[in-house]
Formats: sequence, structure tokens, C-alpha cells
Amino acid sequence: MSTPADDPLARERSHLASSRAALRAMREDVEALDITDVTANWVNAAVLAHQIDERIKALADLSDTPLFFGRLDYLHAPGADRSEGAQGEQFYIGRRHVHDAAGDPMVIDWRAPVSQPFYRASKQDPQDVALRRRFGYTGGDLTAYEDEHLSDPAEAATTSKLLQQEIERPRVGPMRDIVATIQPEQDEIVRSGLGGTVCVQGGPGTGKTAVGLHRVAYLLYAHRERLARTGTLVIGPNRSFLHYIEQVLPALGELTVRQATVDDLVAQVEVRGTDDAAAAVVKGDARMAEVLRRALYSHVTMPSEPVVVVRGSRRWRVPAYEVESMVRELLDREIRYGAAREALPQRIAHAVLVQMERSGEAPDDRVQDAVARNTAVKAAVKAIWPVVEPAKLVLRLLTDAGFLAEHAEGVLSEEERKLILWERPVRSVKSAKWSAADAVLIDEATDLIRRTHSLGHVVLDEAQDLSPMQYRAVGRRCTTGSATVLGDLAQGTTPWATKSWAEALSHLGKPEGVVEELTAGFRVPTDVITYASRLLPHIAPGLTPVASVRENPGFFEVRAVRGTADVVGACEELLRNEGSTGLIAADARVPELAEALAAAGIGHLSPGEETTARTRLTLVPASLAKGLEYDYVVLDEPRAVVDGEPDERTGLRRLYVTLTRAVSGLIVTHAAPLPPELTA
Repeated sequence: MSTPADDPLARERSHLASSRAALRAMREDVEALDITDVTANWVNAAVLAHQIDERIKALADLSDTPLFFGRLDYLHAPGADRSEGAQGEQFYIGRRHVHDAAGDPMVIDWRAPVSQPFYRASKQDPQDVALRRRFGYTGGDLTAYEDEHLSDPAEAATTSKLLQQEIERPRVGPMRDIVATIQPEQDEIVRSGLGGTVCVQGGPGTGKTAVGLHRVAYLLYAHRERLARTGTLVIGPNRSFLHYIEQVLPALGELTVRQATVDDLVAQVEVRGTDDAAAAVVKGDARMAEVLRRALYSHVTMPSEPVVVVRGSRRWRVPAYEVESMVRELLDREIRYGAAREALPQRIAHAVLVQMERSGEAPDDRVQDAVARNTAVKAAVKAIWPVVEPAKLVLRLLTDAGFLAEHAEGVLSEEERKLILWERPVRSVKSAKWSAADAVLIDEATDLIRRTHSLGHVVLDEAQDLSPMQYRAVGRRCTTGSATVLGDLAQGTTPWATKSWAEALSHLGKPEGVVEELTAGFRVPTDVITYASRLLPHIAPGLTPVASVRENPGFFEVRAVRGTADVVGACEELLRNEGSTGLIAADARVPELAEALAAAGIGHLSPGEETTARTRLTLVPASLAKGLEYDYVVLDEPRAVVDGEPDERTGLRRLYVTLTRAVSGLIVTHAAPLPPELTA
């Protein structure tokens, strides 16, 4: 009978049990903390209590999530003098750091420098690693292991079966982390520095979203104190997508990262209207920033009268030409409208104080502040540099043809101005039916008046669908920080979709950003990505097709059907497999398919709702499929997906997105002829 002493798997299971016990002890130590006598007041007590609560949550042991997934056996102790023959150390690599009662590490955080060779070491570059061991789990139970002797020249390099199994493991529920499967080229991006902006061009299944999220987790580990002050933000295309990814960072112990859409960021007015594509393209054009700037500063008028300040029995007069000089100097400095308006009364007050000093008085700062609040000064500032409300400014531009023409002269053509002008007058900001593009314009105007708060790091996913003005809105949130931009030019499905990453980074305010391309596909099966790549010459001819590294080619079939009953039958067929299934269809066909599923007694979810063991089918409108993934997919009527978009290229890009959502198998069903781009 084997014992832990001679059974490697038993020893590893024993270490797992000990590590879980140590993690429980760490959590219990935090829960037992008594802060009664260590805080000076209730505010400090509340802050400390919140920090303790967050720490307790971060130390949660998720029973179905492996605590460690690998082990590194070094030839020498890291940092030791190898000439002295220092004995190598053994490290277990996991999602978070775990130590025993003596403080000795039992699991090393995957982000620690000593863990890096787990992802980058190879037979060609072993990085002083003698052995890399990967662990296989069933649920939360350790059931297998696999060794690579990287420093043994006699052992040939092989493909990790456990790595392949982890990549292909069925997906039920929200997106999960990929810490066990990060590849060298992904790891380089994940560990890139906080100071630089990185743009990741990645086709379907290359893991760009996971790379972006893991980069956030790494940066929080490496720059915890700085990012705690400045904040981090993940921006996704819609609520369904954010719900899908929301558990990745908490599973890595990171609970402080905010998630939002671009619409959330600019939500200063209620969006109740929509634009046609042509109007939205003009409103989203970066030239609108100049139109807004001109319109805003047109409110500044030069003084025609002196400012006379009465204090007691004395009158102090600041000539109009002197006030005009102050105004022009503030304009030349190009500081924000609101900041300049706040500075003007102080400039006028300073001029009065100079006169007081010349007359023998000795005024101090309190006198200057009093003069700045003087009725005459306030009246002058109101006339010269009036308060402007961002929404009212945008409303006037969109409803006053003369005002728009004056400030868009030489920037927008007459035809473009007609496209964005509202047909009917609006009584007020509240009664206006603002569109999403209008809200972005208001956000731009707001920033012209007062500076937008900047974060330490922003991750922008599915960036290819943003307009230049939306890029500017995101860029304002990281002017003093950095960004990770994620996207695929081939999946741009908006009329204003990004043409090049260099242009996008320029609008973001990060022209120095580095563009990295991921071309190795880990999610989409070979046969599926090969079929979908037939569309690339028509939608993004300059991009490198994704090359699947999956050994399992996956299940793929193009099936002619007679009606919705056959589509439902294809869903039933795929639901016999383990994992999740998505039925993706043109938006207009979703109601009909929902009725057919209900008639067949098949329950289904909407995008973003979490799959369960009982309900594993999600009915997905094509417009919401981007960023989502399912083990198996039925794609209904490709022609309808293409026809559902305003133009052929956008339709083919939408089709490319929907074709590449499957992890293990895809059935394409069609009664209408397939688009010729797929059959060529």
C-alpha cells in the first residue's frame, strides 16, 4: 500500500490540504483582529474595518478553484551564487500567496517574480528550472500531475496534455481566470510596466480579454500602494459582457477594480434617443472637440468698462484695458474654462491690492479674497466670463443652426451640420431626447470646463467599436495614468469602427502606446477558425489570421435546414454534451426562436445570465455576442446576420464575431443561401 512518502500524487494532495488549512488560518487571524484600541476616531475605525472586510474576502478559499496549479523546482536558490552549489528551492504556484504559521510560503502568488519561469521557461531557455510540474483537477480535487524536466537535454520537449485539457475544459458559468494556462507571449504583456500603454490586437480565441484582466491583477500586485490611491477601471462594451467577466479579478483576490461601460462614464444626462448612423458618425468624429471648444470660449467677451471697487471711503479703479490683458493672458494659457473663470476675480483683486500698496496701505491675503468677492468684481466676471453648463452648450449647438454654423465653420461641412441638427426645438435639457453620442459630447464639454479625474490604469476592451470622441472620453480618465487597449479590427461592427490602432491611440491621448499582436488561438477550434477566416480578406485584409494551437480540431458542421424546428433540434443535439451552448441569431430572428424553444420545452437564458447545470442554453442576439463564449454554438442563418447590419462590410464583421464564439463545436444552420464570402 502506497504512502505519501512514496506516492507523489498523495504528497501533492497532502500539500494541497495543508495549504488550504494555512489559508483558513490566515483568514481566521484577520477575522480575530481587535481594532477597538488602535483607532483614534470613528472615521479611522470605519476605514480600518472596511479594509479588514476586504482582506477577509480576498482570503476566501473557493472550493472548486485550485489553490495552486503548478510547481517549480529550481536548480539553485533564486539570487544565490551558483558557483557555491546552492541547493535549489521548490515553489508551488497559485492564485494567491499562502504561508504557514511560521511565515514560510506554501503557495507563491503567480504574479511574483519567482513564478515567472512557470510561464516563460522552455527547453531552449530553462531559466534555472529543473522541473515544471502542472496539476490536473476534477472540481477542487487534485487528480493528476505532469512533469517537464526543462534542464534535462535528454528529454524531448512535449506538448502538455493537462494544459490542453485546461484550455478545452467545458465552460459553465461566467468567464474564469487563465492563470494556469498563460502563454509566454501573453505573459510578456501581462507583466509589462505600469508606466506604458499597451494595445493588444488579438483575433478570436487569442485570450486578449483574459490578458487585459490579468494585467490589471499583476499591476495591482506590483504597484499596490500607488494604484490604491489612483484607482483602476475596466471598461467593457455592454452590461452582459461585464457580468460575464466580473468574477475573474475577485477569483484572483482583487476586489477593488471598478467595471463600467463607456455609457456609464459619460452618464450626465438620461439617454432616451437614438441617432441614425450618419449623424452618429459625425457626432463621434474628433473634429467635434474643436467645435465644442470654439462654442464654449465664444462666451468670453472683452470688457468695455473699468471695474470699480468701493471699500469704505476709497474707490479703486481697474481700467478696462488692464482687465482685457488679464483675460487674454488666461486665454493664452489654455487652461480649462472653469479654472480660468475662477482665476479672473483673483487677478482683478490683485490689481486692486497693488494700488492699495502704492497708496501706503498694507493689505494681506484676506483683503485680496474679500476684493475678489466684491459685488463689482463678481458682476464684471459674470459679464466677461459667464458660467456655462455643458448640457446647455451642447443643446444649443444641436438646435441653433446659426450657432452651430458659426463655430463649425471650416470644421464641419454644411451637409454634416444638417445631419446633427435636431429637427424640432427642445424646451430644456431635461426634456431633450439625448442619444449616446450626445452624452459623449456633453462629457467633452464638461472636461473643457473642469478637469476629469484621472485614474492610475484603465483597461478598455472591445475597443475597435469606439468612436474617436469615445476614445477621448476614455483617455480623459487616464491622462496621468496608463491604459491597456484590447480589440480586434476584424470585429469592428459600428459605422465608426476603428481603422487603425495608431489612430485609436492618438485619440486616446496615448500615441506612444505599443501595439502587440496575438495570433495564437487557444479557444476556437481549428476547423471553426479556418472557416471563419474566409471572411478576413473582405473585412480586414491586412490582419494575420488566427492559427489555432488546439490539438483537438473540435466539432464543426454547416447544415441546411427547413425551419426553426431543425434549429431547435441542433440545440438539443449539442445540449447532450457537457458544458454550455449558445444559440446565436440575427436580432430580428430572436423572438421567433424564443417561441420555438419554449414550444419544445427547452429553457434558455439571456446573455449575461449565469448558466447552471439545469439551464445551459443561452439565446444570444448577434449584436450582443461579442466577447462571449460557449462550449457549443448553433449559429442560425448567417445571411440574416449580415443583412441585419447597415452595410455589407459591417454585416460580414458581425458574422465573423458570431462564427467564433464556440470553444468545442459549432453547427451553422441555414435555410437561405450562405453569403458567397463563406462559400468561395
